[in-house]
Amino acid sequence: MEQQPTIIPFAGGKGGVGKSFITANVAIALAEMGHATIVADLDLGGSNLYGFLGMQNRYPGIGDFLKARSAELDQLVIRTDIPGLSYLPGDGRTPFMANIPHTQKVRLISQLKKLSAEYVLLDLSAGSSFNTIDFFRLSPFGALVTVPEYPAIMNLLSFLRLSLIRIIERYFSSNDQIRALLVEECKRPITDPLQSIAQMKQRLAAIDAGAAEKVDRLCRLLRPRVILNKAEHPDDMLVHRQIDQSLRTVLSLEVDYFGFVYRDPAVRGAINGRVPYLTHCPDRPAAESIRRIAERIVKYWKTPVNDSARMIQVQAEEMFRSRLRA
Repeated sequence: MEQQPTIIPFAGGKGGVGKSFITANVAIALAEMGHATIVADLDLGGSNLYGFLGMQNRYPGIGDFLKARSAELDQLVIRTDIPGLSYLPGDGRTPFMANIPHTQKVRLISQLKKLSAEYVLLDLSAGSSFNTIDFFRLSPFGALVTVPEYPAIMNLLSFLRLSLIRIIERYFSSNDQIRALLVEECKRPITDPLQSIAQMKQRLAAIDAGAAEKVDRLCRLLRPRVILNKAEHPDDMLVHRQIDQSLRTVLSLEVDYFGFVYRDPAVRGAINGRVPYLTHCPDRPAAESIRRIAERIVKYWKTPVNDSARMIQVQAEEMFRSRLRA
């Protein structure tokens, strides 16, 4: 039986955090390390991953797959100029695909799991739509890209909260009372105080006596990986304290920190020049950080990383001192 690829969804709680840039360049780094990699543009409604790979928007992709029911997804995968890296286009040539129905989503997920590669990286839409969250749920170790700014951190936490609620809702899909409660929670106005998972478990336990234990088990299975992008100083890594505190008190979750990428003015030049950043600027500090993310994926992706925040902090400080010496 053919082994399924390691699927790595890349999400961001909001737009503008550099999610597509990170996804494309981590995929390039994995391919450079000798790992067969496919990077798929699942930012349906806003597909633009081709630009970060230095490619043209002239290939059929996921949008065509969803409309032409007889097509197989692997037939739409194209090789890039980077050895070992293939690209699955999104819906850039097939508009109005942002809100795909459930049946199409199930079909797409089934086909993604059958792609022939070691790693399949998914560039997801920004925000917290059900489709984005369901693609993120393809792995308990999905990557979350954020920047060291309060709104972005709040959106990251909101994304994780809604993802967890969605996981719980799908687990209890046969219990109409629990599903109704969770749907109500998803619709809670943003101005309302957030209900913690501990509080939610109490409400669920009133319906199902074993619900609390089941939710605890689901929380332990979810272990997202956070990448901090567009950083200016090693102290930006200190946002992990706020993230960790909120996760413990509100969501009963833990995350691992997988990357710290300094802001680099050369990124804009690479994007505007339609060339892949990692191959065009291989010696820049951000390129080094991206390669370290790829190395951690290969080494640690399916295991918890002890003291990951401190590990990333040390990396950030080393690179900052190197920049000062340059």
